[in-house]
Amino acid sequence: MRPLRFLLPVLLLACSLTAGAQKYAYVDTEYILQHLPEYADAQKELNSLASGWLDEIEEKYEAANQLETAYRAERVLLTPEMRRKREEEIAGKRTEATDMQKAKFGVEGELFQKRQELIQPIQEQLFQVLKDLAGQRQYMVIFDKAKDSNMLYTNPKYDVSDRVIKELGYTPGETVGGDEAEDDGEKGTSLQDRMNDTLDKGKDKLNDRKEQVTNRVNSGIKGGGRPKQ
Repeated sequence: MRPLRFLLPVLLLACSLTAGAQKYAYVDTEYILQHLPEYADAQKELNSLASGWLDEIEEKYEAANQLETAYRAERVLLTPEMRRKREEEIAGKRTEATDMQKAKFGVEGELFQKRQELIQPIQEQLFQVLKDLAGQRQYMVIFDKAKDSNMLYTNPKYDVSDRVIKELGYTPGETVGGDEAEDDGEKGTSLQDRMNDTLDKGKDKLNDRKEQVTNRVNSGIKGGGRPKQ
């Protein structure tokens, strides 16, 4: 036991020296990507696709809304069978809109797949540069301080973002593509806001429809008869 008592402090000292020799650094990938023309081009293409798809989806919702407005104005003049057909037509138009919304903007939708196709090669290029830099400078870990990071404090001394930008062949500070990813022109709303609004339109109309059916059922029960068609 005695040799171990003398050996333990030596081992702790060796471990502390080894830990002290480990080198760390961090980058801001969002800042780095702002310097890459290929990333700006990819973002521009994705925004253009998303904007066009949103226009189509919104047109489908608007067509359904117009049919519903006309139906409500004419409903009292229609037979039960005619009402059923008109309601099915409206529901079909709205389903077209929601189906397209899922196909384009769903978790595995076309926008996600296109983003993978365009952005993944850029991410792999960036990762390779970081890997090479870590090997050259013997960094144990390179952190990322981009948004959603849990890094509460960073010392600029250990920021190697500019070095990565130089390794990629660009000049730090000369960012590109800032305007294309901005808001959607005359409406002054971002594409993400438009996507959220479009999704809300579908949910609101679905909730309205459920409420109408519930009210008709309740009115039929209170009146002691069958629900009105």
